Amino acid sequence: MKDLDFYVPAVLLAIGFACRVPGMRRTWRDPLLRTVNALLLVASSVLFFAAPTTIAEVNRITGVPNFSAPLVYSILTAYNAACLVMIINWRGGPPKAARRASLRCLAAYALVIVALFTLFALGDASEERLRDLDTHYANTPYIREMIVLYLVAHSIASLVTTVLCWKWSVRVHGWLRTGLMLVVSGYLLNLVFDVLKFGAVGARWSGHDWDWLSTNAAPPVASVSALLVAAGFLVPLIGPRLSHTRQSWSAYRKLGPLWRALHAEPTAAGGSVRMAWWSPAELRLTYREAGILDGVLSLAPYFDLAVHTAAKSAAVCAGADPRRAKAVADAAMIAAALTARAHDPEGLALRGEQVEAPTAIERARDLVLVSEAFRNSRIVEAARRDPARAGSQQP
Repeated sequence: MKDLDFYVPAVLLAIGFACRVPGMRRTWRDPLLRTVNALLLVASSVLFFAAPTTIAEVNRITGVPNFSAPLVYSILTAYNAACLVMIINWRGGPPKAARRASLRCLAAYALVIVALFTLFALGDASEERLRDLDTHYANTPYIREMIVLYLVAHSIASLVTTVLCWKWSVRVHGWLRTGLMLVVSGYLLNLVFDVLKFGAVGARWSGHDWDWLSTNAAPPVASVSALLVAAGFLVPLIGPRLSHTRQSWSAYRKLGPLWRALHAEPTAAGGSVRMAWWSPAELRLTYREAGILDGVLSLAPYFDLAVHTAAKSAAVCAGADPRRAKAVADAAMIAAALTARAHDPEGLALRGEQVEAPTAIERARDLVLVSEAFRNSRIVEAARRDPARAGSQQP
């Protein structure tokens, strides 16, 4: 079960990285997106290599007892650097300044990684420890310094990122604010992780045994923290797309009543194209809007502008704003035209002069209002039953 505490979030982060692989070729030149990809990969690697089973396997392959220690610490340090670089690029500003700051950050943490391996090589950690290396070697020369170095580097990165994201979050809104708050939550847990580790190591320095803080309490905190931070960086990138998709589905559903009314007769507005179940919401919405506009065009011979004028006047008198009044009028004229076509099976009206639909109908963003009015307005219902009474009802 202890391995699952590491492997489950590692797999989730790896899946997030894999989902971004197809678009990497198009976004490789974008430093922000490039850093997000690196962050997901490094975060997954930290958790994977920190699992006790992986630690034992790496030690066995390398033939060096506890070689996993500087390896895991180095990957964690790289993760800290990736997060700081992410913040630098995320905040924007002059590209050259962001690039210089990113390079300085990477150089500093690269030196930390070199120091970690150097201290490990200088120290004596010949007894393999899979879960409690931090506390077991807390008093061992050089290994002690290695442990303190990675914890200090991790703490600094966590504190700096928490402060930067918090200050930034109070000035922004929407998905970006949500993402920043997730990052702040994740890095607060990182600080909790550091406190637990320092507490366990410090207890060893003072002759006490608080190893459970390091071996039992800290790992789950680190796993949840990694997921929150990764989610925080992904939400502002994915959120707007999800919102757009949700809005498209909402509009698609709201257009249903109008689309079904115009396509009640299979030949009334052209043939029906069957959409694949995996078709995106945007494509479905475009198809439905096009189908409605085609259906409106096919009704042109039956349009009565007197119905449109009367319905619009009634809607305005009832307190509707100009845009909604036009939608009610359009819906009323469509409803009356459908009734007129139903009473003209021989298509006699097709031989007469055609009337164009009002321009409001041609604006796709107003189709939702037209569809809602078509379904709910009393003015439209009156026009459907008796066009002459279209202006005598309330919306």
